[in-house]
Amino acid sequence: MIGRHSLELALPGASIGAVAGAIAGGLTLLAGQSTGMAGLAALALATPLALFGGLYSMLLAHGVFRPGTFGPIGLYWMAAFPVSRLTQEILSPTGALLEGVGPFLAYQAMIALGFAIGFLWVHERLMPHWLMRRAGENPLAQDLLDKYLRFARVVRARKSARKGGK
Repeated sequence: MIGRHSLELALPGASIGAVAGAIAGGLTLLAGQSTGMAGLAALALATPLALFGGLYSMLLAHGVFRPGTFGPIGLYWMAAFPVSRLTQEILSPTGALLEGVGPFLAYQAMIALGFAIGFLWVHERLMPHWLMRRAGENPLAQDLLDKYLRFARVVRARKSARKGGK
């Protein structure tokens, strides 16, 4: 049962990763690539981003990450995003590896922080809604929803304290 419950919570992150990869792959169509190459590029990026996104959601559910924090998630995507892009570049080469794997991965790690911000922003908006739907049947969802609610109370209390202190 625990496996099913964990996998159920992977859906928001996996969905975000898949959509992001598909959109980025679709941009290759705008860059003048053939439809087949754009489809391959989209699939080659959407698949690893979906896997890493789903893994992030599962790790969040198991307490490895906490709602509302960016630092650990930024580091996570600084590793996961370059691996995803390297996978895409190997499966649908565009010549980005001509200068070598090291510079390619370093550049992708820098870009990863921007991706992490966007991923986290969308995830923090989708995940609570998914948790509310699944909390009745999934104890992991209920536990994570409770964490989100505690975090929301802390944020609200801090805002109230700042407004009251002025």
